[in-house]
Amino acid sequence: MKSISFVGISTILLLAFIQCVSAHNVLLAPYGKQCFFENLKKNDELAISFQVGSRDPHNSEQYNIDFHILSPSGQVLLKKQELDHGDESVKAPTNGKYVYCFSNERSNRVDVDVSFNIHGVIYVDINDPKSDTLDYAIQRLSQLTNDVKAEQGYLVIRERTHRNTAESTNSRVKWWSVFQIIVVAANSIFQIYYLKRFFEVKSVV
Repeated sequence: MKSISFVGISTILLLAFIQCVSAHNVLLAPYGKQCFFENLKKNDELAISFQVGSRDPHNSEQYNIDFHILSPSGQVLLKKQELDHGDESVKAPTNGKYVYCFSNERSNRVDVDVSFNIHGVIYVDINDPKSDTLDYAIQRLSQLTNDVKAEQGYLVIRERTHRNTAESTNSRVKWWSVFQIIVVAANSIFQIYYLKRFFEVKSVV
């Protein structure tokens, strides 16, 4: 007699899917691109989330890149342009090597940094006897832990980029306000001086 185990419950909840994730950073050269690949089987899903920023912690400028995914036959499955962040996914129609590229080919920016996570959703047959084992549950728990860790790293970089942008905006507003105050003060002093001379009574001897 078999009792209902955590493994059985998790298998039902998963509905025949396992997910794994890895986090990476890449520095794009001016007018260059970086490509990577994943070996997928039919019905696997390749999901990629990325954030574009700068390795200079004081740089608040927002950069854009192009992104595309190619099938094993070289067909373009997905193509996006001028993105500062993204969360894209494709489902593999066939077995093979799928290539995804980050491109800076239309820009001469020298410090374009891309932080990205690869979420590989692997198709699993629910009738596979290995899906109802303790080893499977341990592997699944380990993968979920890695998911959380990678997502936290991605969010840290995204928060840093947005914080730099906000601080730069606040700094510009501050100095613009100071400039306005100086202009208003100078204008007031000029008006007082001009009106004083206008109403002066000059006597001729």
